[in-house]
Amino acid sequence: MVAGNGLLYPILGFASCVAFLYMSFGDLRVELEIPKPLRRVDFVRRNGTHFVVDGGVLYVNGWNSYWLMDQAVDEYSRPRVRAMLQAGAKMGLTVCRTWAFNDGGYNALQVSPGQFDERVFQALDHVIAEAREHGIRLLLSLVNNLQAFGGKTQYVKWAWEEGIGLSSSNDSFFFDPSIRKYFKSFVKAVLTRKNTITGIEYRDDPAIFAWELINEPRCMTDPSGDTLQDWIEEMSAYVKSIDKNHLLTVGLEGFYGPKNPKSLTVNPGDWAALLGSDFVRNSNLETIDFASAHIYPDHWFHEQEFEDKLKYVSKWGRSHIEDGDKQLKKPVMFTEFGYSNLNPNFRSSQRNRFFKTIFDDIYASAQKHGAGAGSFVWQFLVGGMEEYNDDFGIMPWERPSTYQLITEHSCRLAAIRGTSQQLKGSLRELCFRRRLKL
Repeated sequence: MVAGNGLLYPILGFASCVAFLYMSFGDLRVELEIPKPLRRVDFVRRNGTHFVVDGGVLYVNGWNSYWLMDQAVDEYSRPRVRAMLQAGAKMGLTVCRTWAFNDGGYNALQVSPGQFDERVFQALDHVIAEAREHGIRLLLSLVNNLQAFGGKTQYVKWAWEEGIGLSSSNDSFFFDPSIRKYFKSFVKAVLTRKNTITGIEYRDDPAIFAWELINEPRCMTDPSGDTLQDWIEEMSAYVKSIDKNHLLTVGLEGFYGPKNPKSLTVNPGDWAALLGSDFVRNSNLETIDFASAHIYPDHWFHEQEFEDKLKYVSKWGRSHIEDGDKQLKKPVMFTEFGYSNLNPNFRSSQRNRFFKTIFDDIYASAQKHGAGAGSFVWQFLVGGMEEYNDDFGIMPWERPSTYQLITEHSCRLAAIRGTSQQLKGSLRELCFRRRLKL
């Protein structure tokens, strides 16, 4: 009894103190923040030429907003991430392609080889968590062939400054052993990153749709393609050794190399076969899960009339889907396509017809259960982002005809899959109004 009272009195005293404080400061409320449960998400897998998830085939109507991580760094711009993902979800879009890199510049994720800015990494954490919350998956690209956001140029510069670079050529990114180590170090850091918001390592997070090795790789110092092919083989195997959950693609523009017969019949010009890449060869690896191509007739043809461009776009699309069906036996996605507002006598209706041409090719393939698995518009933005815009950027909700076109495409792809439960709220109502059998 004596021992029991010795414990009881302090407890009663503490309780009395708490009661006194509550009575004295009745307006004071202390609330515990209860973490919101994570939305359940399954990994997207590949079955032959199809993506599969939740027991069915997934056809992707997606978009590019490369700027998500950059905008998530600062509090004043972070709401743009949520606004963009909310808008994408409302249009029935399922995957957003965005950068998971920024090397050596402003708001750099990787400030020097193997050294990271935690503030920027937490911004990427935010993007992934926010995407999961809105039912959007992310296609995350790991480095840029171009100089924007550092790219392979920055890697070569780092090696050169440290006195270990073999060459000042940007293409040494692909063959310099020291630079390959730099890139592998970066890849490992990203794939094994533990999200500070969700507590999930990136490699274990199904909100990530897939990884992309590099945006638009070119190795023009070796037109044979051997150098780039060797790099893809090594890096894709390395990614798969760390992450066995996620899909992987190269990030190709889709040009055919000099040994491919289609270089003469499908490429937009002789120059396209001399870039050191080949759509079929680069994609035809066990470690590559799906093939990607881009579509920019405005960059490829400067004299063609609009109708001729549309004919070429359809030819380009069908050719790559055919490669997926017959040679690669893998899904094919057009991960960038855009129509420039700098075209002479540009009209929004032309852009809509350009979009529809690509959408129709994907839909036709999906109806036949072919390899055409999806497409991604370049690019979508929200208000106040003029410095991120280019001659392709749009806010589709400001253009009713474009918005309708994109939303209808989401509906008809969902109809093929036959999963009306995937559509909720206003989009579900819209799809039913259009009498699509979901």
